[in-house]
Amino acid sequence: MEKWYVAAKKADFDAWAEKFHITPVLARILRNRDLTTEAEVEKFLQGTLADCYSPWLLKDMDKAVEQILEAIEGGMVIRVIGDYDVDGICSSYILTKGLQVLGANADTAIPHRIHDGYGLNDSLIEEAKRDGVGMIVTCDNGIAAAAQIALAGSYGIRVIVTDHHEVPYAVEEGCARRELLPPAQAVIDPKQEQCHYPFPGICGGVVAYKLMSALCERTGSGALREAMEEFLEFAALATVCDVMELKDENRILVKEGLKRLKNSRNQGLKALMEVNGIVADKLSAYHLGFIIGPCLNATGRLDTAKRALELLQSQTRVDAMSAARELKELNDSRKNLTLQGVEEAEAYIAGQHMEEDKVMLIFLPEVHESLAGIIAGRIKERYHHPVFVLTRGEEGVKGSGRSVEGYHMFEAMTEVKQYFTKFGGHAMAAGLSMREDDLEQLRREMNRRCCLQEDDFIPKVHIDVPMPLDYANDKVANEMELLEPFGVGNPKPLFAQKELLFLSGVKMGANKNCARFQVRTPGGMEKQLVFFGDLEKFGSFLDEKYGAGSEKALYNGKGKCLVSVVYQLGKNTYRGRTELQYVMQNYC
Repeated sequence: MEKWYVAAKKADFDAWAEKFHITPVLARILRNRDLTTEAEVEKFLQGTLADCYSPWLLKDMDKAVEQILEAIEGGMVIRVIGDYDVDGICSSYILTKGLQVLGANADTAIPHRIHDGYGLNDSLIEEAKRDGVGMIVTCDNGIAAAAQIALAGSYGIRVIVTDHHEVPYAVEEGCARRELLPPAQAVIDPKQEQCHYPFPGICGGVVAYKLMSALCERTGSGALREAMEEFLEFAALATVCDVMELKDENRILVKEGLKRLKNSRNQGLKALMEVNGIVADKLSAYHLGFIIGPCLNATGRLDTAKRALELLQSQTRVDAMSAARELKELNDSRKNLTLQGVEEAEAYIAGQHMEEDKVMLIFLPEVHESLAGIIAGRIKERYHHPVFVLTRGEEGVKGSGRSVEGYHMFEAMTEVKQYFTKFGGHAMAAGLSMREDDLEQLRREMNRRCCLQEDDFIPKVHIDVPMPLDYANDKVANEMELLEPFGVGNPKPLFAQKELLFLSGVKMGANKNCARFQVRTPGGMEKQLVFFGDLEKFGSFLDEKYGAGSEKALYNGKGKCLVSVVYQLGKNTYRGRTELQYVMQNYC
């Protein structure tokens, strides 16, 4: 069962409402997004690209621009080395095309998830040497590749690092931390201690976008300026798919990127939307994160991410459509494998009696290693514990972790780094490699060190405004659109209503897995609630609270259960008719 909390942050809501011509309800929601000043509210509601931060505020940006322009002028071969997830693919696309637009002799290498693993490795450096590469520009990786960058340096290869992950560190006497930065010509990563970029929560794609912005500004290239419009689409896609918080400039970049994506000229993106049945005018952050992104990710999971990059680089519609169909088929296959993996994880938890573990380490040796992160996320959502899913790779064990609020995964792993041959990540997600023999010892040690308490494992539902359904009118629903795009850090607002009388219900959908309920408010008005959650669980709740047969009575039109609900408010258009829609999210 969840714990419900009503946000109680203070502000002069009436003053905000008057100044920005909004309702006090929206003013409360904006305050709940941690906005405290009128300037912040104005930026949230009316912010444009002009309100984003200068790329020159990123540490080493000036060095990187200088080195890259010198390499281009000298005809040096430049290799962009990215990553196999959406952020890495988008970053690679931005940097490679941007450099080529400036006249660089540039190509791309993306590591193979299974054969190479994450980020730079010795074989990629050796390959670059054989190919006569003079400069490597990393994207979405590199901050933890000090040894590989030193190797590149020994071969006379210059390296520019662009990354956004946590910087590795050593703990010295007195618990002081010393950053372990790689020996590159320039290191652009907003997580560096000496980097004073105002908003460090950007993804690798945005870091790449910022580098291209700086190069555009320095060179005055009209061709690059035109390409920046397309790069904004990829920065937005990467931000959503890498689950960055949609706050501050991230929200502006995604909002502006979505506008351009609706009229994208990129053949690959257009083809992906078409094969997935996405109507461009209806495109939202949801489509990026849950449809387009997973299709691009599927290549890096089950094949090679180079196929996704090739799709995005397609020059004709015919080529793009062919590649897009293949990616969709791969993603459909990935979905089936994921369901099997989640079932295996559930069985492992039961078999190992892990329900009491604070940190769950689940070893699934036969599961495809590329699915570990997705499975970890699913298990984390169910149990609300930090979860690592580990699989047997070509060289030892590989795995991915997903965390919960209050457990900084990267820092927790740093405390036991002796068990890993390789690891990296941030607060909410991480990746690792290790020896199979150390698994049980790692499980014990991570649980021993974990400081989470029982309350930390109870899901929290943060209610924006306790608002009766009677008050939730068209005006309030229309204002919800001002808050888009929604995502992590800017979720759809949640409202609460006590003691709705559930009168009747009907199951909907091809699989009868969603429902519409007729309810009566305490004010005597009748409304319709839609529910897309677990109907079986809701039925059990009714029978347990109000007696056996309560669920059956409800669907027979004879319901009389009082239920308090948390709901979202929006509008639904069906067959040309638009009406208010109340969507139940939680109940008690």
